[in-house]
Amino acid sequence: MLSNITSCVLIGLDGEIVRVETDISNGLPSFSIVGLPDTAVRESKERIRAAIKNSGFKFPVKRIIINLAPANTKKEGTHLDLPMAIGLLGASNQISNKALSEYAFIGELSLNGKLNKVIGVLPIVISLREKGYKKIILPKENLNEASIIEDIEVYPFESLVEVMKFLLGQIRIDPYIKREKINEDCKIYDVDFNEVAGQQTVIRAMEIAAAGGHNIILIGPPGSGKTMIARRFPTILPNMDIEESIEVTKIYSVTGLLPSNASLIKTRPFISPHHTASRVSLIGGGKIPKPGDVSLAHLGVLFLDELTEFQKNVLEVLRQPMEDEEVTISRVNATITYPSKFILVASMNPCPCGYFNDPKNECNCAPYQVKKYLSKISGPLLDRIDMHIEVFPVEYKDLAGKGKNKTSGEIKKNVDKARVFQLNRYQKERIRFNSQLPPRLIKKYCQLGKEENNLLEMAFKKLKLSARSYNKIIKLSRTIADLDNSEQIGLKHISEAIQYRSLDKSFWNI
Repeated sequence: MLSNITSCVLIGLDGEIVRVETDISNGLPSFSIVGLPDTAVRESKERIRAAIKNSGFKFPVKRIIINLAPANTKKEGTHLDLPMAIGLLGASNQISNKALSEYAFIGELSLNGKLNKVIGVLPIVISLREKGYKKIILPKENLNEASIIEDIEVYPFESLVEVMKFLLGQIRIDPYIKREKINEDCKIYDVDFNEVAGQQTVIRAMEIAAAGGHNIILIGPPGSGKTMIARRFPTILPNMDIEESIEVTKIYSVTGLLPSNASLIKTRPFISPHHTASRVSLIGGGKIPKPGDVSLAHLGVLFLDELTEFQKNVLEVLRQPMEDEEVTISRVNATITYPSKFILVASMNPCPCGYFNDPKNECNCAPYQVKKYLSKISGPLLDRIDMHIEVFPVEYKDLAGKGKNKTSGEIKKNVDKARVFQLNRYQKERIRFNSQLPPRLIKKYCQLGKEENNLLEMAFKKLKLSARSYNKIIKLSRTIADLDNSEQIGLKHISEAIQYRSLDKSFWNI
């Protein structure tokens, strides 16, 4: 007899419907799974056999073939255990196939028949809903994650026995429906910008970066507060809306990094890889490509501390995802695209000893040593970073507490207002903030007067800026004007933006 069960497999962040077709016929006892299964799927034969027997059901001693259709799609993961087991029980007449047609099944089986948590449930549930499936049976441990999505009936179970009793009508369980509220239970940060002594100029730059989604690099001597300031950057970023939250949660669901008690990720990611990180860990990869740090930082912050300590070939792989806001990973088995819309925050010392251009300490490095050290950061990569900020040592009066900085909450209010302006301005475009402005929209939304154009032309020639730097200065000016509640970009906005793009010339042209 033949049974047909609905499930789903992941290809990147998207799900593809899989029909689990089970046929049982007379012949020598065998158990085959076809349809491009990976090792984990092939090994499920033993889990299914033991789970069915240990749950008190009959395992048919016949010729068993399970086809995972479509047969040309690679199937990976353990979440096909439950649909295959249910399909086998249906094909052996231990349950009516009519009772199975309205449900989609996801779940991994233990040898004793217990249902274990699987990864990637959120994108699977979203894909099933888009394909018209409204009722999903899955492990109880995946309940919080699956119940995020509206218009879906989630039926959570702890074991194969419970699933069968429910399908046979021996027990009744109402579908679990949860309404997630994005503004509740948001993370309260244990750091704040008012803890930073001095550095008002740098904090102002961070405010602009947060308001417009601009990449930023901090260059200064050891102990000047670069890392301390960077780690407080998430405290001034706007809250995520429900769509952004689901987008980030999907990535963490696929990688298995979503905590079991979590439903939605409600705070923007802050990813800070060590400088020994490889290209694969940063970009993503593997036999079946998985997201890397640039995707885990999607809609959040990628913080690269001690930037010059990273291998140069590792840093160069950032160029394409920074420009395109997505990363495409090609392997023999698959070509997958993951989103990578992050704000890059980087910090570095200006030389090997750390004191080049420091007014208080003498640098012991020869010019060629400084040049070699800075050459680890290539021109094309530096050109993609919107703001270049020099961080000077803190003065004693600031350390003694005679000057107080704004709190993160106060800075965030300004950032939120600027982001509202941008959301309203670009509501007809496919962008959210100023740093995403493509060249075709810069002229439309960033019109400059004659004086502003003259100043920008003078800076372009004197600083020998690239076309990309020119566009980034205009986009920075647009953000500064938004923070100033000004619809028109003025001279003071252009002047301030130019300051944030001129530092690379003083350091890299040694």
